[in-house]
Amino acid sequence: MEEDHNSRIPMARTGKIIRRSIHTFLQNYQYFTSGSALLALPFSVSILLSQALLVPSSNSLFPTVHSRLQALFRAAGFPLSSEFFTILSLKLSQTISSSVFALPFTLTFLLFAKASVIQALNKSKPTLSSPSFSCIICIFNPLLLTYIFNTFLIISANATAFCLLFLSFNFLEGFGFSSPNSCLLLSAAGAVLYSIILANALITCNLALVLSGGEKSGGFMAFLKACVMIRGRTSTALSLALPASISLAGIEALFQYRIVRPYNHRGQTASSLMVMEGMLIAYLYSVFIVLDTVATCIFLESCNRNSCIDQEEGRFAYRIEILEEDYQGGYVSSKATQELP
Repeated sequence: MEEDHNSRIPMARTGKIIRRSIHTFLQNYQYFTSGSALLALPFSVSILLSQALLVPSSNSLFPTVHSRLQALFRAAGFPLSSEFFTILSLKLSQTISSSVFALPFTLTFLLFAKASVIQALNKSKPTLSSPSFSCIICIFNPLLLTYIFNTFLIISANATAFCLLFLSFNFLEGFGFSSPNSCLLLSAAGAVLYSIILANALITCNLALVLSGGEKSGGFMAFLKACVMIRGRTSTALSLALPASISLAGIEALFQYRIVRPYNHRGQTASSLMVMEGMLIAYLYSVFIVLDTVATCIFLESCNRNSCIDQEEGRFAYRIEILEEDYQGGYVSSKATQELP
């Protein structure tokens, strides 16, 4: 079995997928930067501007969501004095507020940008001067359906994690483990559990989104196919998602430092230079979104190639023999023979 495993062609490593993604991006630089990145630009602007709206004011959505989440955690019996739940409620409130603000741009410009990338990489020679709008429209509907399904799935993943945390905290509290050390230990374990559940849900949803665009069939089936393809390759998918997440978070921090901070704390007006710098940062955000989509497409291609190899190798071939005398006796007997390549 070990020799058979070593003889198979291994899946491309993370570094190889990243290098190939960058090479594909640079090879079709004009297409991705003048087409896909510009399509994603309104979404990037909305995401970055939503960070500026996350301020504690009566007209903002953020304090309302934050107070509701804190009330929910308090009703569930979570220790709000724990730093984990304080940070979790704050980040969830920011994510929900930002997602609601950018939702119209997400369902239009972001999906159009991803569709343009998928449409380009599905072609044998993706060297187009501008995206083909008719092909993008054909891909857009499956992407929209899959994105809506992914949204409910991520909400379900969060609800599952909170349910497990609720049962754990109340179970230990019922047995008298309510000391600060026990709470700290359980909070650390809860942070790890929540991160694992959410990370797996996000990478599977991201792969399902690209898969639905490639096969032009979205929804539940795209997610099931993504679950099958990512099986055994979760670590590679996580290591691919990590650089993109860090890069996007760094660009958001840059926008906060260069645009939001001078505007809020120093009382500066939005000058033309500041607007130009903000648009440049938003464009950089769009470029990394396109590059992340390219990497996901390359990863999906690697999964498809290795799945075909496994099927062609035929590790387990079964032959069922129906014995005539057993059938005449009123039952069927089968013999399965295992053939190794």
